Amino acid sequence: MTKGRRDETPQERADRNWNDLLQELRVSQTGVQVLAGFLATLPFQERFEDLDAFQRGWYVGLLSLSFATVSVLLAPVAIHRHVFQRDVKAELVRAGHVLMSVALALIGLLLGGILFFIVDVVYDRSAAAWSAVGSVVVLVGLLGVLPRRAIGG
Repeated sequence: MTKGRRDETPQERADRNWNDLLQELRVSQTGVQVLAGFLATLPFQERFEDLDAFQRGWYVGLLSLSFATVSVLLAPVAIHRHVFQRDVKAELVRAGHVLMSVALALIGLLLGGILFFIVDVVYDRSAAAWSAVGSVVVLVGLLGVLPRRAIGG
């Protein structure tokens, strides 16, 4: 066994990688589905009528983005259902990896958009813009830079 490498067959590696990916998907799906659920309840709140046209449009954009994010997170499971027992787990893992990367980017956009929306409603658009810029910096750092730095590459 080479240093840092597991003694496993390609099928065993694909199984392990798929299970790791499933764990990531479970955590992400739950969080995004909760966010989407909260967004879906907003029009039924009394204060929703106080939103201006821009805020309503932003809200619909956020709702659409949350729908897209949930869909991307569900796609690897749908692919798995389609290719179940076809001995293509390595390809499934590659597709799931790409979809999970897209989902992380969408989650970042969704979080930044939600922060913008809330700060815009609570304070004003200028404070919302600054908050959104700050959130993008934090999210790029945590979701992009930190993972690359953590493994030295």
